Amino acid sequence: MKLYNKSAHELHEMLVGKEISSKELTEAVLVRMDETEDRIHAYITETRDIALRQAVAADERIARGEQISYFEGIPGVIKDNICTKGVKTTCASKMLENFVPPYDATVMKRLETVRPVILGKANMDEFAMGGSTENSAFYPTRNPWNVECVPGGSSGGSAAAVAAGSAIWALGSDTGGSIRQPASFCGVVGMKPTYGRVSRYGLVAFASSLDQIGPVTRDVTDCAHLLQAITGHDEQDSTSSASEVPDFTKSLVQDVKGLKIGIPKEFFVKGMDAEVEQAVRQAIDKLQALGAEIQEISLPHTEYAISVYYLIAPAEAATNLERYDGVSYGARVDGADVVEMMTKTRSEKFGEEVKRRILIGNYALSAGYYDAYYLKALKVRRLIKEDYDKAFEKVDVIVTPTAPTPAYRIGAMTNDPLKMYLQDIYTVPLNLAGLPGISVPCGYSREKLPIGLQIIGKPLDEATVLRTAYTYEQSQEFYKDMAETEAQA
Repeated sequence: MKLYNKSAHELHEMLVGKEISSKELTEAVLVRMDETEDRIHAYITETRDIALRQAVAADERIARGEQISYFEGIPGVIKDNICTKGVKTTCASKMLENFVPPYDATVMKRLETVRPVILGKANMDEFAMGGSTENSAFYPTRNPWNVECVPGGSSGGSAAAVAAGSAIWALGSDTGGSIRQPASFCGVVGMKPTYGRVSRYGLVAFASSLDQIGPVTRDVTDCAHLLQAITGHDEQDSTSSASEVPDFTKSLVQDVKGLKIGIPKEFFVKGMDAEVEQAVRQAIDKLQALGAEIQEISLPHTEYAISVYYLIAPAEAATNLERYDGVSYGARVDGADVVEMMTKTRSEKFGEEVKRRILIGNYALSAGYYDAYYLKALKVRRLIKEDYDKAFEKVDVIVTPTAPTPAYRIGAMTNDPLKMYLQDIYTVPLNLAGLPGISVPCGYSREKLPIGLQIIGKPLDEATVLRTAYTYEQSQEFYKDMAETEAQA
């Protein structure tokens, strides 16, 4: 097994045992990047010189006999909507094509304390608006399992990099499934923490009441450790949770005996992809065989989740993106006066999907429509959250598919935005309710494309989600095969 295909915990042991050096590991991953990037396009910006300096520094600390942290000297990538001081943060948009932040996001400061190697910034849907990473202003990212397919989105670059071996770990952001869905499509592990668990300071805003940063990794063990590294209260984020952060690594135990798992009947409906249903039901049967108690539950307002999300998220996006006016920072297209300048700047530098969501959001917030659309959506959002609150009075976690299909062909949905929006049906309710959720691989389609299992937890109960995911993962053999599978690229 090549170094770039190993998990962070395996590589950490090898670094501690001096079987390899961080420089050797980083160079191996950079070579893998060279082998795959011309086809995968997982990166927007590469920081090779920085990465090699960080690797050499890690090797020097190891040589001095210093104790190293879990991710020290291990290469990863950061989604390009997370601010990195001195390194471009473009949000995959022409609007921010040359923007270099003067400060680090809080998650970057937290990562500094564990001293990983940062390889660069990952491609994404522009301003995180999309589910396929086809909406990047620069180029689409392709799925390492089949380069004719999408990797999912908007954190498609992050998931594709980990799946292809051009990064060992990654950070993504999740507003409506943007970590979990690409994790499902690319056969990796991706987690959306509880809203507020991870600071949003320095995350370029899409929809402020929905956005959350989270880990993308090879397995659940790495996921727990990376979540530990980035979690904690931040006074610079007014929505940051002040709740005590448990040791997530203590959840890495194989034990679901007596765990009550809810299966929402609304998530298994006529017409869903048969291969996805089969793989997920087999995973549920496995969890039952391991001692979990399975019971059917109802989340009756699920049918409204997509409609609610695509009113609230665009409304917040329209407000957040007002700041890109060609004046303070970002791109500017000159005009005869300030109105023409702003009009040209926003028309030429925003992509079609971003403009579509701004229009939807402004319409929903406009006088005469606010009560009929936005206010009503907020009320139904509350009903969706109450559905989960009631369900969690009976069960400990909820298990569903992550996505309704495996990865689809590039271009298959670009002319039908509504069809693409429906891909989020299983993931957006968690963002609306602020709940933690994880996607772990649970099988393959006939075309050998990964299928993801979603495990949903109570607010601030990432520990039980991780324990369930770890128990399932360790019971399977195919997840090891997935880790060892060479990407097509």
